[in-house]
Parts: sequence; structure tokens; C-alpha cells
Amino acid sequence: MTKVYILHENDDWTQHLTKQMDALNVPYECWHLSEGSIDLSNLPPKGVFYNRMSASSHTRGHRFAPELTNAILEWLERHDRTVINGTRAMQLEVSKAAQYMELEKHGIITPKTIIASGKEQIVNAADQFADQPFITKHNRAGKGLGVQLFQSKNALESYIHSEAFEEPVDGITLLQQYISSPDSSITRCEFVGGSFLYAVKVDTSNGFELCPADACQISDQFCPSDSSNQGEPKPGFEIVDGIDPTLISKYEQMLKSNNIGIAGIEFIQDSNGYTYTYDINTNTNYNSDAEARAGIYGMLEVAKYLQQKLTLGISR
Repeated sequence: MTKVYILHENDDWTQHLTKQMDALNVPYECWHLSEGSIDLSNLPPKGVFYNRMSASSHTRGHRFAPELTNAILEWLERHDRTVINGTRAMQLEVSKAAQYMELEKHGIITPKTIIASGKEQIVNAADQFADQPFITKHNRAGKGLGVQLFQSKNALESYIHSEAFEEPVDGITLLQQYISSPDSSITRCEFVGGSFLYAVKVDTSNGFELCPADACQISDQFCPSDSSNQGEPKPGFEIVDGIDPTLISKYEQMLKSNNIGIAGIEFIQDSNGYTYTYDINTNTNYNSDAEARAGIYGMLEVAKYLQQKLTLGISR
């Protein structure tokens, strides 16, 4: 039977999709790719293949899952299977440097970023920020891995040579211009089928680990607010309107040119209203509390999209 194949390495993140697939009676099979083997001389099964491999897989003990997934995607594409988020999406998922080059290519502004490998190179790169605050992050990351805020080169040097330093899994550290948001928030735009679905405003008051997946949340993710809502807590994730349509159009064009069907793209605005885009998530997740309040459900839309692709394939 022709079905949807879900390529992943995290059951906690995938179960929300499979529940929607079950509700829609869409046939599917999960390929958990923490390890495995494929005979490349064989033909892949027919169906739709949805890649949900994550850049942060190594934090769950699945160090080589992206490499295995990429090899399997090459095999699938070689045999012209329908692949959602194929090899190009995989390349962008595991490299923020590649993401920034692709965003800039489409006229999308990103923060000033320097890549460095080696502790002394990382420290010396701080000279490029002329005593302005900057952050570090991992090139291959996810969930805010390696994100630290520094006010000076000396502070960075102390961190780099301490036991607290987190070595990036690919050896590449990014130093990036720090963008200060007036209301301590970022915005994540979600896309399904390459088209804009909704935007979610994320409160960053409690730090940089911003994964919206329910499995990543300790509680209901209500963060302390200031007096703007008279002492009431504000949601950590809130679906909002009013996103610049020109920016959305650029995002959609960028996704189309890279054959990416499903993604979340994050941006931040500074106190002058300038927008900087800093992350492409090709393994995107959704926050159920925010969706319930807004009455829109990302995984349901993904399941519908996969159902549509499967039906189209069967009808050929």
C-alpha cells in the first residue's frame, strides 16, 4: 500500500503529527533514523517521504542521524520519489551559516555574523563587534544551543577557556550581532506547503531556548510580564497577525527555490523597527496552547498537506 513515510529521530516530536494522520486515516510509516541501513541497489518504496530530521539530534544521543538521513534522501531523490524537505532542506537545517547565505541571497536581512573554529579564532573574532554586545551560537544547533550573550571580548575569553564552554558538534561557532527587542520577543512564521500558515510571537524573557514543541516545555510556558497587562501572566507563545506581507513573500520565494515544503522562520525587530531574520527551521514544531487559543493547528495542516500529496501521487 502506498503511504507517507516520516523520517525522524524523536518520537516525542512526531507523535503529534501521527495523531493527526490517524484522525484523517492517512496511511503512514515512521522511519526512526537514529541508526539503520539501506541497500542502495534496491528501489525505494512508492509513497511520500517527509523529512523531519533535526539539527539537535545529537543532544538526544543520535549523533549521526542527519548524515544517515541525508544519504537516504539522496537515494530517494535519485529514484524520483516525492520528498518533502529533501537534501537541500537538510543542508540548511544543519548549518546556520548556509541559512544566512540563502536568506541574504533572497534580499532578507540577517544579523552581522562571523564563523570561527578554534578557541583563539573565536576570541579574536570578537574584535569585529567594536565593544558592542554580541551573542555566540552553534552553527549546527536547534533549541538555542550554545547561545550566550557577551558584553565584551574579555567576557567571551573567560567563557571560552572555562569548563562551561559548549563545543559545537561541527566545530563551528557563530559570533553574531546582538539585536535587542524592545518587548523581549521574537516572531516565528510557520509555512506548510510552502505557504504562510501563521506567525507566533515568542516571549524571550526567560532565555534563548525557544523551541515551541510541547515536549520542550516544562510547564504551560507562561512567563512573567511587566505591568503592561496589570499583573496577569502573558503566554510564552501567542499567535499574532500583522506580519509584513513583503517579508512573507520573500520567505515563500526562498522556500520555493530550495524545495522546502514545511518550515518555521524566525525574526526579531529592534527598537528602530528594523527586522533581522536569523533562523530557518525545516524540522518545525508547534505549541498546542498557542494554537488552541487561536483555533489553528499546525500539525493538522501538515497532515492534510501530506494527505494531499499522497492522493496526488496515487492518482498519477
